[in-house]
Amino acid sequence: MTRQPSPVVIGTRSSPMAMAQAKRVRSQIISLDPSLTVTFTPVKTTADLWLGDLSTIGGKGLFTRQIDQMLMENHVDVAVHCVKDIPGDEALPETLMSAAFLKRDDVRDVLVTTSKFGPSLNDLPPNARIGTSSVRRRAQLLGIRTDLDISPLRGTLGTRLQRLARDEAESPDAIIVAAAGLHRLDILDRASSYFSTEEVLPAVGAGALVVQCRRDDPLQELLAELDHPQTRQEVEAERAMLFGLQGHCNSPIAGFCQTTPDGQLKLTGRVFSSDGATSIESHASAQPGQAIALGAKVGNDLLALGARELIDHP
Repeated sequence: MTRQPSPVVIGTRSSPMAMAQAKRVRSQIISLDPSLTVTFTPVKTTADLWLGDLSTIGGKGLFTRQIDQMLMENHVDVAVHCVKDIPGDEALPETLMSAAFLKRDDVRDVLVTTSKFGPSLNDLPPNARIGTSSVRRRAQLLGIRTDLDISPLRGTLGTRLQRLARDEAESPDAIIVAAAGLHRLDILDRASSYFSTEEVLPAVGAGALVVQCRRDDPLQELLAELDHPQTRQEVEAERAMLFGLQGHCNSPIAGFCQTTPDGQLKLTGRVFSSDGATSIESHASAQPGQAIALGAKVGNDLLALGARELIDHP
């Protein structure tokens, strides 16, 4: 194949977070081939414009489908997505491919509190209001403290931080967000405390960015040099589990695969009731190269334990 000529156009959401991620990819592409010109086509997706419950308009996949369509129609050459935003119950369009998974960022969730309270969950008063629209986070927080008032909160990370800062009756006392997001926007100092992955198991694909292109585009050869094999293996295991469970944006599912010091893949999956009162867990290990089989096994084990009922009736 012949390498893609300049310019290379990256399709991305227009939010500050998405632009920071796209700029990171542009920097890495140019580092591989300084002769390339890399530009952006930012878009506001349907999901960005909707501040209600995403499940009522088609789920988190609306963050990615519009850009994928632009990629398939040759309006852009590259798409950059947060892996956790890609639907788990749908296959990637046949004409597209995941050319590279960038090295994974911090997968942990963090608590951000107002100055009125201490940094940890235990420092919050009884019936404290915590802002998050993630059913995964909601279930696990309520599993730790049943008194918490989990309040829906959507919008960009900046918008959520602004809501927290307001001294209004409906403002949350704390919010829970991704450490990776704070890192990408260079505002890690806003984190009050970190949850361990045992306390709050991460979302499938947490901390990972994927770079997609068309299968027939020679650019894939260059993009493949950005791939981090360990991250790819871990994410493939998590997403295979999610696909087996047919999980979607409103499913109370968590999954985290990590590479152990001896090089094995270790995958933990959990499914919850929305109130956190019930949870089931499965975990297994496999050799590198067996990521998809590992994910399928953990997904099947969760289904055998009753995951379908919790997913369909959270």
